[in-house]
Amino acid sequence: MSSSQAFELRVYFEDTDAGGVVYNANYLKFYERARTEFLRSLGFEQDDLLAQNIVFVVRNINIDFVKAARFNEILIVDSKIESLKKASLFFNQEIYTKRDGQNLLVNKALVKVVCVNADSFTPTAIPVDIIDKLNQ
Repeated sequence: MSSSQAFELRVYFEDTDAGGVVYNANYLKFYERARTEFLRSLGFEQDDLLAQNIVFVVRNINIDFVKAARFNEILIVDSKIESLKKASLFFNQEIYTKRDGQNLLVNKALVKVVCVNADSFTPTAIPVDIIDKLNQ
């Protein structure tokens, strides 16, 4: 798969610990925002999917903390579809910051996302229109 997107965000004080370093759990929020923007860039809104009784949930996430991101830095979250199956997909996501004119890897994650029925939370097929967009 080659579908990918870069999402930019700034680290706010609320994202950090007392030392001005991004608190580890906040990387999950950054990745979630990037995946939502990824879907949005394809023309799919989460609330529209919910109206169709479809929800994407994280099944598994593996994070590698490489460097610390700090208060007021601009981060780039790069999201790429690694693989696509009938009811799930894997995102390869990486967070970069620019320091001293260089892009530095801060964090990377492999995320398994499953499409589920919003009422029963049982796996269901990813809608065909989403699969078609991801395969373009």
